[in-house]
Amino acid sequence: MDEKSPMNDTENASNAASVLYELNDILVSRRSASPQSSYVAQLLHSGEDKILKKVIEEAGEVLMASKDGDKNHLVKEVADLWFHNMVLLTYHQLQVEDVLIELQRRQYVSGLAEKASRQTE
Repeated sequence: MDEKSPMNDTENASNAASVLYELNDILVSRRSASPQSSYVAQLLHSGEDKILKKVIEEAGEVLMASKDGDKNHLVKEVADLWFHNMVLLTYHQLQVEDVLIELQRRQYVSGLAEKASRQTE
């Protein structure tokens, strides 16, 4: 991604964020779909272990893309990881909004303070 990337524009970034909500709606609809009709439906019907395996696989691919230093490849692998994390959220009947609310809660909290608060819970 270079400095001329359209994602540097606030309006485009805002529109891109709506993709998460649209994707969330699609994933929820796949919960009732036939496993023969959709990759997501297959994952959701296969159960948590299959989804977790995909999340771990994609996390490893993010690691390798980062080590390779190819920014475009890294973005694609992170997209795959986010996607499979969203499938996992869907499996647990959670939504992207739940994660965004948590991120918003943490937005103005020191990372060190937030980490310390988790250790006391």
